[in-house]
Amino acid sequence: MSLAWTTIPAPGPIRALTCAVADDGALAHVGWGPHPDLLVALARTLGEDVVVDEGRTRDAATQLAEYLDGRRRVFDLQVDWRSMHGSRLTVLRTLHERVPYGHVVGYGELADMSGAFDASWTAARGVGSIMGSNPVPLVVPCHRVLASAGGRKLSLGGFGGGLPAKEWLLALEGVLTPAFDLG
Repeated sequence: MSLAWTTIPAPGPIRALTCAVADDGALAHVGWGPHPDLLVALARTLGEDVVVDEGRTRDAATQLAEYLDGRRRVFDLQVDWRSMHGSRLTVLRTLHERVPYGHVVGYGELADMSGAFDASWTAARGVGSIMGSNPVPLVVPCHRVLASAGGRKLSLGGFGGGLPAKEWLLALEGVLTPAFDLG
């Protein structure tokens, strides 16, 4: 068994994505930048080798490129959930199934939606930690999860791909007004 990987050129502050697909065609990894070496830990966890197989990665790479190009709003990809367990699996599946393109949700709201935590102030922090370890960003859209800024206001919070990438993705989806790039 193996994970097939490829690198996808990306616009804006993202620059490139690395994705990996399992033998059954399910998407197992989306990483920021051209870094296939980061797949080694995932492959080790799953007991698989890392290989190049353009035929197996073609659909995932095409759909990710279409999304980044503004031509796709819904992914038609299976997600390989094998590396996720417990509350991490519950929260990420909830995000994947219930927060569509062009919508955002707060960390605390996602904690409530998922039911993965007892009601407490640490639930939002738990969700934040889970977002930081999401193995398939964009498809499981952690960029759509925002931090509380007090009251009912939300702020960008952190993001594994960097805040400029999060801003760019939210502008792509029409949530934020695009910023001018004067550089």
